Amino acid sequence: MSVEQSRFLNAAVVQAVKEKYGTPTYIYDRATLVSQANKALQFPNLFGLKVRFAMKSCPNAAILQLFNGMGINFDASSGFEVQRLVRAGVNPASISLSSQELPSNLKELIELGIDFNACSVHQLRSFGKLFPGGRCGIRFNPGKGSGGTGKTNVGGPDASFGIWHELIPDVQAVVAEYGLIVERIHTHIGSGSDPDVWQTVSLLSLNLVRQFPDAVSLNLGGGYKVGRMSYEKSTDLQLVAEPVKQAFKAFAEETGREIKLEIEPGTFLVANAGALITTVQDIVSTGEQGHTFLKLDSGMTEVLRPSLYGAQHPIVVHSNNPTPASYVVVGHCCESGDLFTCAPGDPEVIQERLLNTASIGDLVSIEAAGAYCSSMSTKNYNSFPEAPEVLLEETGELKLIRRRQTLEQILENEVAV
Repeated sequence: MSVEQSRFLNAAVVQAVKEKYGTPTYIYDRATLVSQANKALQFPNLFGLKVRFAMKSCPNAAILQLFNGMGINFDASSGFEVQRLVRAGVNPASISLSSQELPSNLKELIELGIDFNACSVHQLRSFGKLFPGGRCGIRFNPGKGSGGTGKTNVGGPDASFGIWHELIPDVQAVVAEYGLIVERIHTHIGSGSDPDVWQTVSLLSLNLVRQFPDAVSLNLGGGYKVGRMSYEKSTDLQLVAEPVKQAFKAFAEETGREIKLEIEPGTFLVANAGALITTVQDIVSTGEQGHTFLKLDSGMTEVLRPSLYGAQHPIVVHSNNPTPASYVVVGHCCESGDLFTCAPGDPEVIQERLLNTASIGDLVSIEAAGAYCSSMSTKNYNSFPEAPEVLLEETGELKLIRRRQTLEQILENEVAV
């Protein structure tokens, strides 16, 4: 394995972040965000396209506002995410809610003007009681899924997401009982999905549309594979979209229904647009038969993905010694699972990584940390504060978009007894 390289960082930017904001600090590259958004907006389609950013991947208001200004819509996975979008200035009409947990304030949220996708028969019935004769979407589990790991596969019989496709008669009965109008069909099979599997499930999803004559759009979710490591391949949206476009065309010719397309990229838009800048705070060895460990001032408190499902992130040591050396890179938590260099897909197995020779005090960037890192971490474990977030403008200017949390903020909700 070769030494990985930074995608958008250089020594000057990394040092500037350290001096201005300290470490650990997340940094996002505006140019990459804009480029990826434009690629998604160019997804081939015949009868209309709506791109929804899966905001759970990176919900900072500055990024939401950037995408909002480009005409991108949004996918929310909780009622709280809906409220966060509204506070960021997003028009509720641009928001779609598909959630595992039905919000207690669902009526209030829908009255704002958002789109709602029922993800279970219970959710559909609850919506029908609140809004008889209302318009909604339905998320189905099409019976097949894919993902980089079992934990990122959200389709098939082992996934609880969406209504199992064999329950269509139950769904149709609830629709009839409450006089509902099903405008949208939604399917999503997993994050990091194999392009071939994604294409197959996309075609199958049109058969679900066939069962609901009022449906005017089909949301195929996200899950586009993004190559974080240099040896990984990314999904070519143009290649994936072509057979889908042809399927929509054939469906229109057969049924006379011109179905609009929705997609929900998250990782695709932001993964490689972000990095986490950290510092080597210690180096220890377990002898000739063991390993040399780089201990960073960051860890699962900022990047949980390796510990959670063996995800791989490029790691770059910004040192003055480019001689390669093998290290195991670990985090700062008092937790054996706080590991950056696990084996692919196996968080239980440590694996050495070839990096530039490091010294205590060197800066390190955990690359491809734009998606499911700042939003999905073990925040405040060992009482470490939430890290700041910075936006790198195309001019080279650094803009703070989230401050570092203070100890007082960590403690402010505790109540003395």
